[in-house]
Amino acid sequence: MEQPVPPESPAGGVGELVDHLFRHSAGQMVATLTRMLGPQNLSLAEEVVQDALVRAIEIWPHRGVPENPRAWLMQVARNRALDCLRREATQARKAGVLAAEPTLSPASLAPMAPMGPMSLANPLDPEAPEADDSLVMILMCCHPALAREAQVALTLKTVGGFSVDEIARAFLLRPATVAQRLVRAKRLLRERRVAFELPARGLGARVDRALETIYLMFNEGYAATAGDDLVRSDLCGEAVRLAAILAEHPATSLPEVHALLALMLFQASRLPARCDAEGALVLLADQDRRLWDRALIGRALGHLEQCATGKRATAYHLEAGIAACHAMAPSYAATDWAQILALYDDRLALAPSPVVVLNRAVALSMVEGPRAGIAALAEVAADPRLRDYYLLPATLADLWLRCGERQAAAAHYCRALELSCSEPERRFLLRRLAACEPCS
Repeated sequence: MEQPVPPESPAGGVGELVDHLFRHSAGQMVATLTRMLGPQNLSLAEEVVQDALVRAIEIWPHRGVPENPRAWLMQVARNRALDCLRREATQARKAGVLAAEPTLSPASLAPMAPMGPMSLANPLDPEAPEADDSLVMILMCCHPALAREAQVALTLKTVGGFSVDEIARAFLLRPATVAQRLVRAKRLLRERRVAFELPARGLGARVDRALETIYLMFNEGYAATAGDDLVRSDLCGEAVRLAAILAEHPATSLPEVHALLALMLFQASRLPARCDAEGALVLLADQDRRLWDRALIGRALGHLEQCATGKRATAYHLEAGIAACHAMAPSYAATDWAQILALYDDRLALAPSPVVVLNRAVALSMVEGPRAGIAALAEVAADPRLRDYYLLPATLADLWLRCGERQAAAAHYCRALELSCSEPERRFLLRRLAACEPCS
């Protein structure tokens, strides 16, 4: 089956509204229809939601926007699904379930003319049935039987409303590759007869998988590993939205969920300052902190407080604490580097990782000097997991440059340029290399 894509919208208010509903409501409608129809009919749910959005594009500009646009779309999608299932004798039972769902009131479907000003901010009510549907869909997409890359693709597609082409562009994959992952994932869910419900057992483990998937999505948006763009704000925004669904629902409002949401909000607050007007990378030390989003920092602090209610500290807790130190510092020089170093020590003790060692070395260099950071990186310089990680030689280059050793810095910048990174990061490395002695 052809995968849904955002419908082409007419210019003006109706087009903006439909575009917004596609991005922010399509996933909720797919989740609700999947609850009604069962996970084995996930593709049908996606198809009828797409049909409803196309129908809105055709009708709303001429007849006016309904008083409740989401309800109108849901009704059209439901009716379309009912028509499809009635044609399938083997699906008679599901058609009966769908037909039993209450229809919407005529008032909610009546056209509203002319279309007046309306807010595009429609947060999901955690008490509404749609909140349960979206939560179950997230956890179903992160079923442990699915491979990690399939979990990410299925979550973006069914919950986030991303098209196959958008997912392919985000992760530098061929659309056919993404489509095949989705087909295989849906087939596995059908074969396993996965129910559309909160897991009766192992909810904590499923939430852990969901958090890993969401954070992977956020990180790919925050610092793209390749391609022409350093930041993909749509991925960051969707990751934050999914984490908020978990944080707001009573069943999954766990300390580690609030910790991850705080961490992502702190990091997202810096997005406006991460690139200059030409799209070039701006390091944390050089960012204009006036551009940081203080509202997001305020939200992050609220979730940081909520995550402190648990009895165990996770990696998300510690990384959120580090991000908070950066967010609250008036300047790079005035950052509490000693506190950050202590948090990295705790993070390293909790779950050793060469990337954590790398980040800790930067904090150590701010406390004890760049040569201390270089010595710390000697411990992981030969780690095969960092063999193709451009940030290792790039960090060493920066530390040697701070020592005044321009030739050593140039050699490491050259090594970093041999490895995979995004185009803005490559341009940044070239600028830094130009300030050093040429490579031999």
